[in-house]
Amino acid sequence: MRYLLNKSTNPYFNLALDEYALKHIHLDEDFFFLWRNEPSVIVGKNQNTLEEINQAFIDKNNIKVARRVSGGGAVYHDLGNLNFTFIMNVDDPGEVSYKKFVQPVIDALAQMGVRAEASGRNDILINGLKISGNAQRMANKKLMHHGTLLYDVNIENLVQALHVADDKYISNGVKSVRSRVTNIKEHLPDSTDIVDFWDSLHFFLSNKGKDKEIVLNEKEIAKIEFEAMNRFATWDWIYGKSPEFNFVNKKRFKGGSLEVKADVKHGHIQSIRFMGDYIGLKDVDAIEAIVKNIRFHRTDIDHRLSEYDLGIYFGDINKEEILSLMFD
Repeated sequence: MRYLLNKSTNPYFNLALDEYALKHIHLDEDFFFLWRNEPSVIVGKNQNTLEEINQAFIDKNNIKVARRVSGGGAVYHDLGNLNFTFIMNVDDPGEVSYKKFVQPVIDALAQMGVRAEASGRNDILINGLKISGNAQRMANKKLMHHGTLLYDVNIENLVQALHVADDKYISNGVKSVRSRVTNIKEHLPDSTDIVDFWDSLHFFLSNKGKDKEIVLNEKEIAKIEFEAMNRFATWDWIYGKSPEFNFVNKKRFKGGSLEVKADVKHGHIQSIRFMGDYIGLKDVDAIEAIVKNIRFHRTDIDHRLSEYDLGIYFGDINKEEILSLMFD
């Protein structure tokens, strides 16, 4: 199978390349490319980003957040994760079966001494443990099938980055199915690093190195970089494209209990209520009014709340405690 070589570890560029390959590389032949991302969480097109991620952990550990153009659940990537994308010609959407498209990967793993199998809607398993999740999208009689391969991923970061208290959000977004996972490296007869694994997988998928590379020119790369920066890396795409949802959370602080309920649409607060047994001198209606219609984003709300003496409204509950209620 023909291939692209992509050494970028920028998730926004890599997701833009996925879509560009689907829509703008017109070949009669099927082709593939492998790629890695620096630490990042990639949410599915139809998911509520805030529901799927642990924002506090992500901010603390400088993990990027991105949204892809295909469906499915949220996944964690780091440099121990290898991703694959197949672009294939498909005349009949009824013929689209993810098992058909992950078989080359399963066959390649078998050649390396790892027995894996397709399972469920979109997974690859080793001994019942998940090593890969997959998603698909069609356009112009072409199918983009991409998936993850957990080779030597930091499992602790994977769990922490995707963990969030499920009762804080009620939304129409598709909730991630969190499965037990394992790293491929643990199952290889001869353990190697991820670069060696990349080379081996590429060798098998490219007809043992016999098929030819597809080389993008500078103009094509510039178009991909433009989309990466002006679409895939933007807050509007990553958070603003989330389905409408309701946020609910409650905590008790030294200054009393505080509960927040917010309706959020396209990432912006439509309505919000602060309730609790705190002792304030003025009605919180004024605070609710000044955060309405702004982004449901810590920095934006922090900036707006900083303009007011919150002690008048919330007594001994301070700004950092309000922000922790909403975002931690």
